[in-house]
Amino acid sequence: MGEALTVDSTLRCDVLIIGAGGAGLRAAAQISEQRPGTKIIALTKVFSPQKSHTTTAQGGMAAVDPKDPVDRSIFHMFDTWKGSDCSADQNVIKKVCEIGWEEVVWLERHGMHFSRTEEGRIAKRPFGGHMLNFGETKALRACYEADRTGKGIMDAVWAESLKYGVKFMGQCIATEILFKEGRCIGAIIFRYPEGRFLAILAKATIIATGGNTKMYLVSSNCRGNTGDGLVLALNAGLPVMDLEAVQFHPTGMVGPGILASEALRGEGAILRNKDEEPFMEHYAPTAKDLAPRDLISRAIIKEIREGRGLFHEGHDAHHVWLDLRHLPKEVHEKKIQEVCSFFKRFVGVDPERDLCPVTPTAHYQMGGIPTNEFGEVQNDTQGIVPGLFACGEVAAASLHGLNRLGTNSLLELITMGRITGERVIEYLKDATDPEEPSPDDHHMVFHQFSTYLHAQGREKYAQIRDKLRDLMMEKVGIFRTENSLLEAIEELRELKERATHIPQGTTSLRANQDLWQVWELNNLITVSMVIAQGALSRKESRGAHFREDYPERRDEFNYHTFAYMPKFGEVTLEKRPVDMSMFEAKGGHYELFDYIKREY
Repeated sequence: MGEALTVDSTLRCDVLIIGAGGAGLRAAAQISEQRPGTKIIALTKVFSPQKSHTTTAQGGMAAVDPKDPVDRSIFHMFDTWKGSDCSADQNVIKKVCEIGWEEVVWLERHGMHFSRTEEGRIAKRPFGGHMLNFGETKALRACYEADRTGKGIMDAVWAESLKYGVKFMGQCIATEILFKEGRCIGAIIFRYPEGRFLAILAKATIIATGGNTKMYLVSSNCRGNTGDGLVLALNAGLPVMDLEAVQFHPTGMVGPGILASEALRGEGAILRNKDEEPFMEHYAPTAKDLAPRDLISRAIIKEIREGRGLFHEGHDAHHVWLDLRHLPKEVHEKKIQEVCSFFKRFVGVDPERDLCPVTPTAHYQMGGIPTNEFGEVQNDTQGIVPGLFACGEVAAASLHGLNRLGTNSLLELITMGRITGERVIEYLKDATDPEEPSPDDHHMVFHQFSTYLHAQGREKYAQIRDKLRDLMMEKVGIFRTENSLLEAIEELRELKERATHIPQGTTSLRANQDLWQVWELNNLITVSMVIAQGALSRKESRGAHFREDYPERRDEFNYHTFAYMPKFGEVTLEKRPVDMSMFEAKGGHYELFDYIKREY
């Protein structure tokens, strides 16, 4: 091979953050502000944190101003519980919703330019599932910066991290978590340009690698969202939770899958079928086009299945229309200008004059690495891993349960980033410097990469990738059945075997794009297997997980799914109870936090 697969050098820090998006950098900012002098290294898979997927978030961040004359945080808590299909953890819901406005203020004071009303107050827009008075009417709750809210958040947390001297390492991936006597002591990372492996030893490690829906044919995610953090945990023998809960955003642009943000419907856009009928009033009479995303996605597919959809020959895709033609010119030019430009550039339509073709797109992973309410990673349904934390989309505390409300993702990202940072500060008070790993340790990553580099065969990366995307979209997508899931599991085993026979163009580690892609592909196949197995075991429909053979929610599945997969295909499942602390406290309106019906 010419290059030995060994650790080239070792770095040390107080805190290692794997992933430099919004959640990771909010944690970094919190640690830096409250504990100046903390040595932090933040890894990013891309060239710069400003290329992180957080920057693509458009619509807003839900938060209730305590001075709001009509909205209250208890309404937000109820909406989040109901939206989760009664599967989120109530201790997390309460904690996050109560501090959401504090984070809006923090962001503004650190440079974020929230859109304003004419009176000078932070502007708010409605979003699906967010309502007043426990579901009576839509709420104005999403604080936003035009239609580029995620970019505003990243500007703020990145600037704060730079101010305190956080060290960034770009174009690198974490390939294996390091442990010593059950405590996390850092990770082995791979630097793509130089083709070098480094060990980074840290007192505390935070996994914040983001989402993972690139295993689907139509996805809103950037190409780097390949489930790397989830696989890090699985390979370490740790569980992942609720991966069967994959959210499909109802309005992806036909073709690229880029989001036509829910902010468009918040501003008054209407979904229409081929007859230009506004069909959502048949599925959600009260919320209509601002119903939760899982309900709208299923409604769109039903319209298509029953012959009321359309077919776009240019992109070989079924779709419905999103109508923005009636929105005021000022809205087009000041509030949704970026999304409108995407329609013009990628789809060839002008939203001011034309109907826009949209279709559901794989968007968000509600599940993830299980943590407690403080961001500490769990090694089973009760215990935690000392020194290991997770936050953001890769983690599951769980604020969202099996379905997330729009704008609660940015809320979770920023609040759980802060909460995790606070917990890390407490942990560092008694943490000691980790010892050097033994030179006799056999690191899994070296065998893994060596296998990829020396693969023999005629398999093509693109063919396996495309087969995976078609398979997951067709059989583990918006609608699922036992037969389709069993077929998917067997086909995933075949794809995993085929992926071991993808030859490399070179055996050099340096800037080896083939190697990087094969590593990502294997991660996607691994995560897909857990999604399918979890979906097979959950014989009910709840939130974004819909089984056509079990179309109702069932009380025997009132739990979170823990999944372990130390070896590919050998999945062991356990149960974590759903936290019902708000209901059990018997406080005001407690009866609304029981297992209620989910109607809109």
